[in-house]
Formats: sequence, C-alpha cells, structure tokens
Amino acid sequence: MKSRSQTTIEGAIMSIENSEARKVEPTHPGEMLLEDFMPDYGLTAASLAEALRVSRQTVNELLRGRRAVSPAMALRLSRLFGNTPEFWLNAQRAVDLWKANLEVQKDLENIRQLEAPQNT
Repeated sequence: MKSRSQTTIEGAIMSIENSEARKVEPTHPGEMLLEDFMPDYGLTAASLAEALRVSRQTVNELLRGRRAVSPAMALRLSRLFGNTPEFWLNAQRAVDLWKANLEVQKDLENIRQLEAPQNT
C-alpha cells in the first residue's frame, strides 16, 4: 500500500510518494484502548462499558480486535477521552486498509492505472 505525504516548500505543496509497503499490521484501536488508555484512567472493561453506555460484550469484542470502531463508537470514545472521533476512525481505517490490501494484493497487481486522455 502506497501513501503520500505533503510537504510545503516556499508556499508550494508537494506530494512525496511513500513506495514502502507497511510490513507490520497497524495497532487495532481496541489494543490502543487496552494498553494505553484504560491503564492511564484506571478503567476495567466493565467500567469502560458503563462510561461509554454500551454493553460489556461490545467493549470486550472491541478490546480483542473482534469488533471495529464504528462512527458511533468513535463519537463515544472521543467524548470520554477528550480527543477526536477522527483519531479513532483513522486508527480503524489503517487496520482495515492493511487487511484489505493483504486480501486483494494479487488482484491489485493486475490492475493498471488509467492515464487521462490528452487534449490536443
């Protein structure tokens, strides 16, 4: 999977292609919760579920990486921890794209990029 980063040089925005494929799976948002957020706030799965107003099953599935962060869950998490829903959705998107890339890699190798027709 290739990505681009933008750099500003003297007012011009330049895109730099990252041709390195990511070799390590991105961290699932549930693992981030389990390892980074819950210990810092002294939360258990049960207390997190109560604070988010969702079931313990929902939280447990999220913590084990068996459930994705939905937009609604991203809103709940951002409200609870004081960050943005985009933080949670971007973390989930990274995991989803990495997995999808593994699943369709062979097909992607056979798809050629179209070039826009030249106007003369």
